[in-house]
Amino acid sequence: MSDQYTADEMMTVAAARQLRDGTACFVGIGLPSTAANLARATHAPNLVLIYESGCLGAKPDRLPLSIGDGVLADTADAVVSVPEVFNYWLQPGRIDVGFLGAAQLDRYGNINTTVIGGDYADPKVRLPGAGGAPEIAASCGEVVVIVRQNLRTFTERVDFVTSVGYGTGPGDRQRLGLRGGGPRIVITDLGILEPHPDTCALTLTRLHPGVTVEQARAATGWDLAVADRPSTNEPPTTDELAVLRALEATKGTR
Repeated sequence: MSDQYTADEMMTVAAARQLRDGTACFVGIGLPSTAANLARATHAPNLVLIYESGCLGAKPDRLPLSIGDGVLADTADAVVSVPEVFNYWLQPGRIDVGFLGAAQLDRYGNINTTVIGGDYADPKVRLPGAGGAPEIAASCGEVVVIVRQNLRTFTERVDFVTSVGYGTGPGDRQRLGLRGGGPRIVITDLGILEPHPDTCALTLTRLHPGVTVEQARAATGWDLAVADRPSTNEPPTTDELAVLRALEATKGTR
């Protein structure tokens, strides 16, 4: 029996469970970093964390504040230049999993982290930008996306394609010459979506405990496809919650 937990905790645990021991994971800051560090502290001790700043095999004992946090360099197997991370590790396809967040996401898994509303030169909101996300989405063996599900984020069409998922459907990644496999799974605070094998459109395949299909559809800005019998995810275990909360308590510490 697990303890009481929040929707964010369920989402983070579900995301961590997707990471397999012994694989190399290119990690973004925020929710992806929390989930990746949770995985390494529980079922995947040999997960290799790679950060854009050039830290290979980082083993932080607290959650890093940014990709430039010194704890990543202090605990890494190696620290290389940023161009080397991209030229010799990411773009040649040597990294198994890319772990990304999103400000906007559409039905084909395309991600926007650049601008919201208006046009590029004069948007309503200018976001932090691309960073390494386009290359991660293009070149990793697969991509895991972790994002809260609501009408603001799950949009019919993203305002700007920062990172390509499946473009407009089947064949677009191949046409664009993208090496990686694209988004394998999208984990939200409501459930899990996976690309349909024929259409590449994100399909709701699993729900978190207590969440309904109607709730997921109401939080989606397009006509969300749903599997015939979506399953229910296992709630967080007591151990997963204890480790996650201990990690969260390290935020901002030195």
